[in-house]
Amino acid sequence: MAIPISYNLRNLWVRKATTVMTALGISLTVAVLLGISALVGGLRSSLGVSGHPLHLIVMRQGATSELVSVVQQEKFQVIKFMEGVGQLDGEPMVSHEVITVVNLKLRADLTQDANVNVRGVSPMGIKMREEIRLQSGRWFETGKREVVVGRGTNAAREGTSIGDKVEFGRGEWEVVGVFDAGASAFNSEIWGDGNFITSDLGRENARSSVLVRARDEVTLTALKNRMSDDQRLQLEGETEREYYAAQMSSAQPVEMLGMLVAVIMAIGSSFAAMNTMYTAVARRAREIGVLRMLGFSRGSILTSFLIESFLLSLVGGALGCLLVLPLHGMQGRIGNFVTFSETTFNFEVTPLIMAAGLAFASLLGVLGGLLPARMAAKSDILSSIRDV
Repeated sequence: MAIPISYNLRNLWVRKATTVMTALGISLTVAVLLGISALVGGLRSSLGVSGHPLHLIVMRQGATSELVSVVQQEKFQVIKFMEGVGQLDGEPMVSHEVITVVNLKLRADLTQDANVNVRGVSPMGIKMREEIRLQSGRWFETGKREVVVGRGTNAAREGTSIGDKVEFGRGEWEVVGVFDAGASAFNSEIWGDGNFITSDLGRENARSSVLVRARDEVTLTALKNRMSDDQRLQLEGETEREYYAAQMSSAQPVEMLGMLVAVIMAIGSSFAAMNTMYTAVARRAREIGVLRMLGFSRGSILTSFLIESFLLSLVGGALGCLLVLPLHGMQGRIGNFVTFSETTFNFEVTPLIMAAGLAFASLLGVLGGLLPARMAAKSDILSSIRDV
């Protein structure tokens, strides 16, 4: 015969203070875990959606990022007319691009600053990125000192509003527009005319990389292999999505530290739940004896106390989810070890993450309640009903 769950709910309500304190401890543990998961999930979404599935980024052999790569104009001309390159309005879908960095102050704290990537693109480079939409203002005009900034850069960096001037290269560049790149990492960049920026930087027409759109997946692989096999070019290709996915290494230290803190807090929360349940067992010794006299088996009592601990942890897990919900959609930023700049992203508190938090809290409750429940089930009837 099973003990009704209403019995467990009543006991949790009677011990309101203890229930609340234990639930709060569990909720903080769950909130830390969910906060880290939301950060990593948001960054993974930002980097994971960056790039077209048929895009290839071509860089110098051995280069770890566009910033440290050089692709000369004559090599670009070879790539431009390779077999398998896609066409748009009769033109090859290739973009010779240059990357540099500019140091900008934060809007929230003008005493702090960080690097932002500046990308010199061609008109074809903009057309190839169909997900990019102009949010406000207008696109830069070729041959002019004009730039457009990503939504994330505009939100976080001082001096990036329309009409402001950004200084890099040999002078100042006027911000004429803000673009929205969806959830991609391009939101963290500043874009301008590739020819003008290359000349301004004194790169002598040697830019950082070439973006190539293949006709299909088969030609994408063929182009990638050809880049690596042609020793005259000394170039190598990587799919755009692979390139940005590799930048997730920036989040690994934060993820590991967060998980370590969560594990330490989880151990403390498990002991808190265990202490709460041990106290409950001690205070309800006579009650347990009466349950045994009424015919409830040891197994029923064990199950009942485990359910009570589970419900307690579930309350804590739900509170933890509520604590972390305000983070959803909040903009964050993290240093990118590959691009030597900061990447902006939005925290993502998804239903899957919240479900994982509730499951984690339930596990804490079961682990914390197992030993007290076992002690309650093993209690002797006569000794339990004696005055204590």
